[in-house]
Amino acid sequence: MEELNSLNRRAFIKQSLAFGAVVTLGAVPFSTQAAGEEIRLTILHTNDVHSRIEPFPMDGSRNQGLGGVARRAALINRIRSEEKHVLLVDAGDMFQGTPYFNMFEGRLELELMSKLGYEAGTFGNHEFDNGLQGLVKHLDKANFPFLTANYDFTGTVLEGKTKEYLVIQKGGLKIGITGVGIDIAGLVDPNSYKGMQYRDPIPVVNRVAQHLREEKKCDLVICLSHLGYQYEDDKVSDLKLAANSRHVDIILGGHTHTFLDEPTRMKNLDGKDVWVNQVGFAGIRLGRLDVLFQKATGDVQVVAQQYTIDRQLDKHIRA
Repeated sequence: MEELNSLNRRAFIKQSLAFGAVVTLGAVPFSTQAAGEEIRLTILHTNDVHSRIEPFPMDGSRNQGLGGVARRAALINRIRSEEKHVLLVDAGDMFQGTPYFNMFEGRLELELMSKLGYEAGTFGNHEFDNGLQGLVKHLDKANFPFLTANYDFTGTVLEGKTKEYLVIQKGGLKIGITGVGIDIAGLVDPNSYKGMQYRDPIPVVNRVAQHLREEKKCDLVICLSHLGYQYEDDKVSDLKLAANSRHVDIILGGHTHTFLDEPTRMKNLDGKDVWVNQVGFAGIRLGRLDVLFQKATGDVQVVAQQYTIDRQLDKHIRA
């Protein structure tokens, strides 16, 4: 693992320590046509926010005072003011968990995510709690696409309203993003997803990722996953997907509410690194991966950290 020895990298880490621990994850070679400067892409991500609009109440519970969209928005805005190229994404289950969902049926969650500037999301199982019709009812409140490569909505009200992938350009980097979800049979009333077909996410992701890398010439391929981090049985998970994948560089997961203190580094089918991360639930944490891309060599270094969304964070936001 290379040392972060340039002045701008040292300054970045010094600045980052004001918010949370930094974990340097290593270098991965990517192909690139251009040469010259280093580009830093800051990826911010959430999962399983579950309609937690306000912080947990101060009632003595384990999570009291944690979370809250207003704090997360202020932190995201702070990061955007400090970094040139920021990507904000979500890995599903933005719905269900507080009376806000019961009252507004998901409209409020999508409106707030749009205001925060999310650029992509994927569906979790709870997005189907009010059925396909309930989901499509407020989908136009999201000004970002939902990426659902392994859910086939042909013949349903959601046909044509989701995408297999998205390609975004930031700072000269071409970023391909796809998304996959868990098999919702047994998790959701069958009538709530009638007509939707579930596909095995592993071959789907490999097909889409190969297209993004080879046809779209993406420098970085990200998968938003609502499969779950890991299981004791054979059920497909983020770790299983990573180990059986090609062309995917980062998996940002959800569903199992796993609080990872740092991303897990896996080897894919070609022996290349895949970074897997997940940040718990209820908006208690905001995940951050800084991808340091050397145009001259095509090397990438990933610096990871996370923020706990609590009252202690307020003073850093106001600073």
